[in-house]
Amino acid sequence: MIEYKTVSIQGLDLFYREAGSPGNPTLLLLHGFPTSSHMFRNLMRDLAGDYHLIAPDYPGFGYSSFPSPQNFEYSFESLYRVVLDFVDAIGLDRFSIYIQDYGAPIGLKLASRHPDRIQAIVSQSGNAYMEGFTPFWEPLFAYATNPGPDTEPGVRAYLTAEANHWQWTHGTRDRQAISPDTWTLATANLDRPGNREVQLTLFHDYRLNLDAYPDFQQYFRTHQPPMLLVWGEHDEIFGPEGARAFLKDLPDAELHLLDTGHFALEEDGAEIARLVRDFLARKLQAGDR
Repeated sequence: MIEYKTVSIQGLDLFYREAGSPGNPTLLLLHGFPTSSHMFRNLMRDLAGDYHLIAPDYPGFGYSSFPSPQNFEYSFESLYRVVLDFVDAIGLDRFSIYIQDYGAPIGLKLASRHPDRIQAIVSQSGNAYMEGFTPFWEPLFAYATNPGPDTEPGVRAYLTAEANHWQWTHGTRDRQAISPDTWTLATANLDRPGNREVQLTLFHDYRLNLDAYPDFQQYFRTHQPPMLLVWGEHDEIFGPEGARAFLKDLPDAELHLLDTGHFALEEDGAEIARLVRDFLARKLQAGDR
């Protein structure tokens, strides 16, 4: 059973989903753009018998507070600090992380700055290498470098209902198997007054994540965290070369390229759950379990 909870973090109401026994190893699920903890609904159901699952919504996403930019700095550093305060507030000490899209810079900041707390990492299109970027990013990097009337239309196009539909369906084997709830909820989130402007702020801030890539890669080389890569082979946002790049620093990482797109859980959720269950069962030390 999944429970739906809220905790006060930095004066904000942070919504999160929780499933499984706290006595089992914990897996912290960090969502991407433009979704929320909703993307993990089926994975939580599938893994709850063996693991403790926690999936928060970031400020401005899902059911968490949506503070005005005057009252909250929308940056990936701020989102990381909220997640750090969140895991402290709910009493998580050592845990594994599952990162996807926006969840990657947030989760990898947490891992690289607090390596003693991280047991293992699962990355589903959670990028940490320049090789992962595709032509999809050209308008975003143009806007990040020079925000203004010439570059803003190119990124605003990524904030439409049509773009949301594409994100969930590109690269899939059967588009009719993908629930329309996914892009409908994402569009409803963006339709809140002022939310698209917040997303533009995060688009502009995303460039700073690249400055942290050397720190992430040094963390990989130094600490060799157990890594499972479950990546859509046809992902046109973070391409499969981004998954293969992890093997440079983590030669023991386990790589699975799946016959789907960016939101691989929607089409291959059962297979990903099987892979995660097997991976964590083998990699977590007896004392961590």
